[in-house]
Amino acid sequence: MGQRPIYQYQINRSNPDRAVGILLPFNKPVEGKAIADNYASGSIGAGGVFVQSYTTELQSISNLKNLLLTRKGERFMQPNFGTDIYATVFEPNTELTRENLQLSLQDDIEFWLPYIQISEINVIGDLDAYSISIKIRYTVQNSNTERVIIVLANENEIILSEIDNNPTKLAQVGYF
Repeated sequence: MGQRPIYQYQINRSNPDRAVGILLPFNKPVEGKAIADNYASGSIGAGGVFVQSYTTELQSISNLKNLLLTRKGERFMQPNFGTDIYATVFEPNTELTRENLQLSLQDDIEFWLPYIQISEINVIGDLDAYSISIKIRYTVQNSNTERVIIVLANENEIILSEIDNNPTKLAQVGYF
């Protein structure tokens, strides 16, 4: 009688001991600690203040969040880095404005993050709340998982939220 393979969920890490970058937002707690504990400990015991990413996929998602939350002209020595989301909130809420924002977002992501493939961008304006919502469907290069990020923007703030598609996959780890 043949053996049956055993599967379990695993995160794909090329080098699990080396961090690739820092995840956004910066105010997330590190590995179950309270935010105040992170800042109080500094780097004692090899702990860090910020949450680190250990996969290129997680770092790519963090880079996309950074791009979406940055206004054009805000970054020193790189005035074209960022998006026009903040500026669009104060424009007339017309179909042309939403189409221009959609094209602008597509161009900005393709230019600054060429390893992220956009499959769909929907921009919806809310006249009563003076806000816009943006739904971005994308995949990270060399990843088979489609992800969705939602951006809600009004005159006071921009809020990002992710829809978790459970990107983990089953990997064979043995037989029984």
